[in-house]
Amino acid sequence: MGRILCAWSPLWAISNWRRRNPSDAPASPFALIEQARGTRRLSAVDRAGRRLGLFVGQKATDAAAIAPELVTAEAEPEADAQALSALTDWCVRFSPAVAADEPDGLFLDISGVAHLWGGEARLLADFQARLTANGLAFRCAIADTPGAAWALAHYGQDGAIAEPGRQISLLAPLPPAALRLAPETAAQIDRLGLKALAQLFVIPRAPLARRFGMETLTRIDQALGRSKEALSFRRPPNPWFARLAFAEPISTPEDLARVAFDVAAKLCRRLETEGQGARRFELCFHRLDGHVAPLTVGLSLAARDPARIAKLFAPKLETIDPGFGIEVVTLEAAEVEPVSGRQARLDSLLEATSAEGLAPMIDRLVNRLGEDRVWKARAVESHVPEQSAAPGPPMAPPLAGWDPERPRPLRLFRRPEPLEFVSAPVPDDPPLQFRWRGQLHRVRRAEGPERIGEEWWRGAIDEVRTDHIRDYYRVEDEAGGRFWLFRAGLYAEGVAPRWWLHGLFA
Repeated sequence: MGRILCAWSPLWAISNWRRRNPSDAPASPFALIEQARGTRRLSAVDRAGRRLGLFVGQKATDAAAIAPELVTAEAEPEADAQALSALTDWCVRFSPAVAADEPDGLFLDISGVAHLWGGEARLLADFQARLTANGLAFRCAIADTPGAAWALAHYGQDGAIAEPGRQISLLAPLPPAALRLAPETAAQIDRLGLKALAQLFVIPRAPLARRFGMETLTRIDQALGRSKEALSFRRPPNPWFARLAFAEPISTPEDLARVAFDVAAKLCRRLETEGQGARRFELCFHRLDGHVAPLTVGLSLAARDPARIAKLFAPKLETIDPGFGIEVVTLEAAEVEPVSGRQARLDSLLEATSAEGLAPMIDRLVNRLGEDRVWKARAVESHVPEQSAAPGPPMAPPLAGWDPERPRPLRLFRRPEPLEFVSAPVPDDPPLQFRWRGQLHRVRRAEGPERIGEEWWRGAIDEVRTDHIRDYYRVEDEAGGRFWLFRAGLYAEGVAPRWWLHGLFA
């Protein structure tokens, strides 16, 4: 279940006008006027005007009679829409999925991002502080659904945060208008004495639908999370995008494969013209019923070959349900980077040819098995053996070689394995024999010790300990097997040392 932040400004048009005209801000009650239904009416009223009884939608002549000192200006809905669009793009710093709730609100999907601020409360506080610093006053709320967040932001307590799955208790005392019902429906419910949503929630669904229409049931289900509500999220424009629309809907697997290649060829021509390639592609099939079926593939090396891209999508096409038909297909490229068409160095020809030949196979494996199942070790700056390597992209540069003075085993165990019957003459000498997995090994050659201690600089200074050390030895037994083993901790008289095997050499 996702989490939605709703932000709403009852004075958005007034605030936006004052930001555009800072020198003309009046001290008297202020309102914006627009032509509506053949009459000049108030489209926005500030707090001073509301205290005098003025309201949005009131005739301008009636407002002037009530408040002769009222100052008015012409509304600019297009400028308000542009400002809201710019604010929507700005909100991407809080969430990659932001939707405008015109004319004066926003929805942010904050699922999975709140921890970056230390929790939802801190995210909300930072969001409100930044808006306030820019002269914008918004009411905000967080809930599981857009409907619940909208209701709490408009009619609940400012800054309300509904715990996951428990928004019903915060919605219960709110008026029916909090469901975003049509004005006439909300007025009808109010005339019947139903002043709180809690009263609507207990009415049987069938009578409720007959009396107030299916819209009321839909809004209740959306607010409580019983049915999904689609939001039109605004994303930053991506120039690497191609689209194909069809005169007649398509549905057969052969047609899906054909249009996948066609749209890839269209986008790859643009990439080739600009000398670019991409590592990730998202193919979306748009059905007649509005449903979108996305497919994503990744490449180990940036490329722009439409046949190769379409071939990666081919195994996934069988998961597409065309429904009543697909009318539009789109392809978007991400992680775009320059791709040279010339060989830069003659001595790298063999390496480049090998990489380009290996990349298609790796791409097929990654897209079939998953990105976390195909990888290559990469070096990590750490003295601790377990932390000196980590999974990385399969086509990344090769792992840097170990210091020849301090070689490391090709096979490093996930966890060191204990050794038995270890015999060492003096504390710093290598062992003469040891038993591992029930087999006794007699040491013929040995090198060491190499002492590796705790990386004390990575933690708090008061937690530093000097006894967390390992003395490593490289040993070879009589059969030619080579082992990397260590003694844990400092030597202490009367305390039996603990020996462990950490890896095997070739």
